[in-house]
Amino acid sequence: LALGASGLQGVAEARAAQQGPADAAGACDFLDPAKCLYPFPNDYFTVRDRSTETDRRVQFAPESMPRNAAGVPIDPTEWNRNDGFSPGSAILTLVPGLDLGRTGVAPETDIGRSMRANAPIVLLDATSGRRVPYWAELDQSVPAADQRSLIVRPAVNLREGHRIIVALRSLRDASGATIQAGDAFRSYRDDTETNDPAIEARRSHMQDVLKALDRAGVKRSNLFLAWDFTVASERNLSERMLHIRDDAFEPLDDDAGAFQVTQVENDVDERIARRVTGTFTVPNYLTGDGSPGNRFNTGANGLPQRNGDYTAPFVCIIPRSAIKPDGTVARARPAVYGHGLLGSEREVGAANVRHMANAHNFVFCATRWIGLSEEDIGNAVSILQDISRFPSLADRLQQGMLDTLFLGRLMIAENGFTSDPAFQGGGMPVIDPRDLFYDGNSQGGIMGGAVTAVAQDWKRAVLGVPAMNYSTLLQRSTDWDAYEAILDPAYPDQTEHALIIGITQMLWDRGEANGYAQHLTRDPYPGTPAHQVLIHEAFGDHQVANIATEVEARSLGARAHRPPLAGDRSRSRHPLWGIEGIEAFPYDGSAIVVWDSGAPAPPDGNVAPREGEDPHGDPRASMQARQQKSEFLKREGRVI
Repeated sequence: LALGASGLQGVAEARAAQQGPADAAGACDFLDPAKCLYPFPNDYFTVRDRSTETDRRVQFAPESMPRNAAGVPIDPTEWNRNDGFSPGSAILTLVPGLDLGRTGVAPETDIGRSMRANAPIVLLDATSGRRVPYWAELDQSVPAADQRSLIVRPAVNLREGHRIIVALRSLRDASGATIQAGDAFRSYRDDTETNDPAIEARRSHMQDVLKALDRAGVKRSNLFLAWDFTVASERNLSERMLHIRDDAFEPLDDDAGAFQVTQVENDVDERIARRVTGTFTVPNYLTGDGSPGNRFNTGANGLPQRNGDYTAPFVCIIPRSAIKPDGTVARARPAVYGHGLLGSEREVGAANVRHMANAHNFVFCATRWIGLSEEDIGNAVSILQDISRFPSLADRLQQGMLDTLFLGRLMIAENGFTSDPAFQGGGMPVIDPRDLFYDGNSQGGIMGGAVTAVAQDWKRAVLGVPAMNYSTLLQRSTDWDAYEAILDPAYPDQTEHALIIGITQMLWDRGEANGYAQHLTRDPYPGTPAHQVLIHEAFGDHQVANIATEVEARSLGARAHRPPLAGDRSRSRHPLWGIEGIEAFPYDGSAIVVWDSGAPAPPDGNVAPREGEDPHGDPRASMQARQQKSEFLKREGRVI
């Protein structure tokens, strides 16, 4: 798959390309007049900045940004601190009359087609010289067919800090006729000068783009459009989270923070011997008291600074398998549990978690995923009415990750939970502190990928029905219905919704797995162990799109149980394309396993599955799936 220049030459070319585009870029890109920020993402909306890892910085003008019904544009201030675009960017442009079938564009059911030599869309990593797999679709959320944007979605995350070139060629309409390029791009492609100073100021940079494509075997003669963008750097994506983690834990050494048990309930039911409720103290890096709507409390260096303490809740369940009827203790494995969308720590008491705890002797503890917990619903509504408020969600999600890390430390530190009688039986601790694990479902699976990537106290995690990124996931989820009903009147131009969601992903990366995936199972962050994860996918999931789950698995380098499905259940030409199979069990490594309970195959495009019963909760309810999780969540765990 390596094309054109060698790796070293590709790096040199990418660095040379950082000399453009011109810093005096206009508010809108004339290459695609359909939307001010089209084509998106786009280095036309960046400037040189030698202080960043990529040597570039995003520079959206306020007049470039989508406006709400009150005429207020999204405030680009926080976005303009980024040194590039999301590694999971939805790539957007409008091609009038485009017929994907006639053109032969790779759909989500045949991702491999995107890597063909003559593919009509090419994603070229100009830094490495390699093609990037993708699928493409038209925006089905837009009622008018002639206003539907083309959306190109990477099938594996783009590499941090790399330069990506997008090329569209030999595009056809429904009659099979070739769609002609716009005047501005045609002047670059055909090397014809114009009298337009803006077009001429960009010519040198566009020639660099075309030459890079030519070296990769993509000739200019049949190009409809080409442009480039820079992917945000590792530092840009993770620096804030790693800073608050290291700053908060440094004073602790190997100890835990302060906690208080507020309630102990014994003999909860036939599976749970004891439920323990309480609070714990975490350094607060948000303004005010850290409640919904608060942002990071940043210092002169732009990094979050401690602002007192935050009090987080916890709930733990201790199974009867850990405390025998005669009072003796069989020490249980400790695991942090991650709850679902806009839920709470109380979900740790759900039936499937109680079953898992007792059958496999786990003590599960949960806290609140602040940023997307039940207490954040009001802030989420306000964000949908004014996207300028979105940074508060991204910041609180990172504080929530810190809370989760602190809860994990409480479960294994000598001065943590095991020192309290609530977590003892006959004076003996019920938790075996030698190894800590993570198990989360739905949003707990999505956030679990992010928090595990930065976790220093656990190395193994089960991600139940997870996905990344939200810009792919949202419109493919039935959960989006309620929130779209708020977004629609606030931003009534439906043709801008895909762009708005794509813009938010640039900040959402800081608070979900998409921004951390490249360091989750490989290339760990400094001071962080490598991790292994087991992903459970629910085939036909109505809430978390299978295609987004598989992008995560592909980006992590996970291997797959094969065949992933029986018979002709999948409509994909090659189910789990690009994910290597597990050759033999038990398997030592990260894996994805598809659990099929009979739901119809998901539809193509950015729409949610709605037929049949939603299988979203089925894997965690399966005795076999829980057995598989238990065997993985061991010190020498394996995928069985």
